[in-house]
Amino acid sequence: MRVTHVITRLIVGGAQENTIATVLGLRQRHDLEVDLISGPTFGPEGSLENAFATQRQMLTVVPSLVRPVHPVNDIFALNRLTTIFRETKPQIVHTHSGKAGILGRLAARRAKVPVVIHTIHGPSFGPFQGALANTIFTAAERYAAKATTHFVSVADAMTRQYLASGIGRPEQYTRIFSGFPLAPFLAAQNDPALRARWNIAPDDFVVGKIARLFTLKGHDDLITIAPKLVAEYPRLKFLLVGDGAWRGRLEARIASLGLSKHFIFTGLVPPGEIPQYLGIMNALVHLSRREGLPRALSQALAAGKPVVAFDCDGAAEICLDDRTGFLVTPGDLEKLPERLLQLVASPALCQRLGEEGRRFVQQNFSSEKMVDDIQHLYLNLTT
Repeated sequence: MRVTHVITRLIVGGAQENTIATVLGLRQRHDLEVDLISGPTFGPEGSLENAFATQRQMLTVVPSLVRPVHPVNDIFALNRLTTIFRETKPQIVHTHSGKAGILGRLAARRAKVPVVIHTIHGPSFGPFQGALANTIFTAAERYAAKATTHFVSVADAMTRQYLASGIGRPEQYTRIFSGFPLAPFLAAQNDPALRARWNIAPDDFVVGKIARLFTLKGHDDLITIAPKLVAEYPRLKFLLVGDGAWRGRLEARIASLGLSKHFIFTGLVPPGEIPQYLGIMNALVHLSRREGLPRALSQALAAGKPVVAFDCDGAAEICLDDRTGFLVTPGDLEKLPERLLQLVASPALCQRLGEEGRRFVQQNFSSEKMVDDIQHLYLNLTT
């Protein structure tokens, strides 16, 4: 069976890591021939294209498949995808992300691909953007749903949001958690040398955040509560893993508050090094206002670290309140520092939440389980 996946770009991010793990994992399965089509990858978020360095034949880059809406490029991309599908004749086209999700499904219908699947990694509409954009994206998703055999949701929250917006039918949805290789995270250690490299003392309490330095990721909320946290516990450090267009603005705001010595910007970190950075954290905070299933939460829990998260999209399906961490209403900047200070004050609480989180992730988030579930879905839809 031939399966072609389509994604808009291969930046360093959860949806992209999920897609690559799926493609490479399925490639090892009997009777499956799997490849990936992507748009061009560029920008400060980094690139994951090197995952195919030894298997370049698996990856096809379509230059016109760009993220911004661009009528000319979009027509070129739609036509190119249609041509590829007609030539290669996949039994399944499986799309990911907004632009590729729309164009890929429409091209698959034009090429008469038998089964068309779309994974919802995160919402393309919602309160994070204006009414006009929501109207356009919701209409586009409804239209593309007509060309969709089945949806994969990385969280039940995504299924509820899309059904509430009139996209698809309940029986068209299957939740499959976004898995990843667990072993490096389960083995994460508090490395004194890595702490010293970033000027983190052995007795500093490190609150980590793994996210692009960009809108909707919640860095400003963390900076807002930082003075209160530091006043309560001066040995607090904030470790910001990731890079992006907002770095200069965030650094300037931190400096204006006199907190530069408490914030550490690592810049872009390759995915393979994330377990090392989780190892030197005491807890992880996730404050995104738009995220299907936050990969940083499951990875932190695999490393045995408690988490504090805004209750947004699928966060509640990983951050189980008072079991693996603490959920906070988005924007509640009174409760957020309270919960973080609870962790600072109680190593036993950190250990309890981290251990329960590790068990939960081991049961639900292995890349092997994800690939098994996707392969099972493929078989059900083609037999």
